[in-house]
Amino acid sequence: MEVQETRVQTDRVLTIPNILSMARLVGVPVFLWLILRPEFGGPKSDGWALLVLAFSGVSDYLDGKLARRWNQISSLGRLLDPAADRLYVLSTLLGLTWREILPVWLTALLLARELMLLVMVGILRRHGYPPPQVNFLGKAATFNLMYAFPLLLLSDGSGWIASLAAVFGWAFAGWGTTLYWWAGVLYVVQVRRLVRADAMAD
Repeated sequence: MEVQETRVQTDRVLTIPNILSMARLVGVPVFLWLILRPEFGGPKSDGWALLVLAFSGVSDYLDGKLARRWNQISSLGRLLDPAADRLYVLSTLLGLTWREILPVWLTALLLARELMLLVMVGILRRHGYPPPQVNFLGKAATFNLMYAFPLLLLSDGSGWIASLAAVFGWAFAGWGTTLYWWAGVLYVVQVRRLVRADAMAD
């Protein structure tokens, strides 16, 4: 049985959940710089990059949890949270593909899903609808990918830890990619229904 959402959305900007989301956004270029340092002659900083990713995962969990518990759900937060998720996915894809840890085909598959969603958002805006809210499936996909990426980064080494990280990293990557596309297809179905309803109303 579904429980009706009774929380009030606020227009406040400086809330703890929003500050956490902003910190996640600031961490995106930091992470990208850390992961690409070896490619430009700098020292390997994968440990620091992993810490930034870990902070991103913890803050992603906390901002939504605290927003609901403290009744601090805001219109800005609804924009910041998915934006931070997508930017972390994109920056990690760029960094790991540049380092040749991720194959180009997997990166292309995930980027194609992002492109599909951008098209759907454009269609919704043309019909006067806001972007679709992040659903549980989309969040689950992001969590899987955010587990996969640090493990795959950790696998770029030698020894049993790297071998174990590769096994679990690719398992999470497979689940994450599947769920990512599944959530994307559900968004397409949702957009299609809204557009058809508009057409029938006219």
